[in-house]
Amino acid sequence: MCNSTAILFDVETSETVCSSCGMVLTDKAESLYPQWKAYSGDDIESKSRTGMPTSLAFHDMGLSTFISYSNVDANGGAISPDQISKVQRMRHWNKISNNNRSYHRNLKSAFAILSSVKDKLSLNDALLEKSAYNYRKALDKKIIKGRSIRALVVSSIYAACREMNVPRTLDEIAEIANADSIFAGKCYRLLLRHLKLKLPVIDSNVYLSKIANRARVSEKAYRRALQMLSVIKENPISHGKDPNALAVATLYAACLKEGDKVSQAQIAIAGNTSIVTLRKRFQDVRRIWP
Repeated sequence: MCNSTAILFDVETSETVCSSCGMVLTDKAESLYPQWKAYSGDDIESKSRTGMPTSLAFHDMGLSTFISYSNVDANGGAISPDQISKVQRMRHWNKISNNNRSYHRNLKSAFAILSSVKDKLSLNDALLEKSAYNYRKALDKKIIKGRSIRALVVSSIYAACREMNVPRTLDEIAEIANADSIFAGKCYRLLLRHLKLKLPVIDSNVYLSKIANRARVSEKAYRRALQMLSVIKENPISHGKDPNALAVATLYAACLKEGDKVSQAQIAIAGNTSIVTLRKRFQDVRRIWP
């Protein structure tokens, strides 16, 4: 080496080279690019060595083996008649091995419901993974015994929504999943007890924007409701109250102060609550904001 300080790093080859004598000081450890060239879309599909991504929302996490039903080998040649019987036997045992345990059958049923709820509620993939993780932990601890799969899926989704601050209520998820909300609430309390989940306190502000959009209230009333809600949350009268109902009552009070012509029924339907609950929480709001 010429002891030169003019050192260069080659981005394409990931090598450190001396610019004076050309000596390679550090060789590349691993190539981040494929060793083949693609000239068309078919080349990418045929030469790529990657498969489908793994996910907790798949019963087999995306790692199961699939044997094609076409009687051709990897090079595209036809399989000889002597080997067809062996391949068919392999397909049969591979199919049986994926469904011979109640554990996998349970996961298949649960994640089919989970995927349906995800599409209907437009949930993101991170929340889907967290819901699948909660369900797998509950299944490992045998909480599912004697209980509904559908209700436990609803409780797993709701726990994930609580943890990731997604404004979805248990009744809303249960209605989409066609499950009993009361029994889903019992399963949710079981998850908290057995999985020892420490979920953050629900902030009423996350419900306020959704209710305001559904009720089509003015921006002025929505901003007034945000100011009122920030003061109401600090008052002890709001402790232990349903955050969704508290947001509905605060928004209704803000509409009255700003002169928006919005009925109690319209606000209650937008907040997915009853008029009776709205009136009770409205009385609490009036004690702070007369």
